[in-house]
Amino acid sequence: MQIDYYFATISPFTYLSGTRPAQVAAKHGASLNYKPLDIMGLFGRTGGTPPKDRHENRKAYRLTDMRRAAAKLGMPINLQPAHWPTNPAPSSYAIIAAIRDGSGDVADLVAGLTRACCAEEKDIAQDEVIGDCLAAAGFDRALVDHDMMQGAETYARNLEDAVKAGAFGAPFFIVGEEPFWGQDRIDDLDAYLAAV
Repeated sequence: MQIDYYFATISPFTYLSGTRPAQVAAKHGASLNYKPLDIMGLFGRTGGTPPKDRHENRKAYRLTDMRRAAAKLGMPINLQPAHWPTNPAPSSYAIIAAIRDGSGDVADLVAGLTRACCAEEKDIAQDEVIGDCLAAAGFDRALVDHDMMQGAETYARNLEDAVKAGAFGAPFFIVGEEPFWGQDRIDDLDAYLAAV
């Protein structure tokens, strides 16, 4: 079984997923296909509205939902990070390079980058921050600027794949044709994999 995992490194809900997607995949012997993408591009392509352009009621509820989810999971979160939104492309390119490299733990890398953005007040568009996250997850810091062209191509393709597959937010998980949207649907993903 394969889980396509569409996510954004600046997404607080991807942050709140932590390493649970990898744990669920391992539990069921499934492969987890990490697909970082441009979340603002995905919103634009699928009828979504970027958070800054939403009605004040929606903005307020989004923050409340994030606060509650973080408390439930026992995870620290900054509801209005200093470096958000930042350019997610450099960190996404590094993840793509790390996937190809295979020497470290991609789940830890994704968790580290999203934690840096959403809980540690770090700018994940900066090479030093990305390098620290790579090293902490067991990768070579040099992957920060490794094969940027292929990273850009994969990043763009991931957006196209997401739209084609029916994704419209992050995190978004797809198993075959079965979609699961949000960190709060990881338990549903787990139950689905147990039943197939």
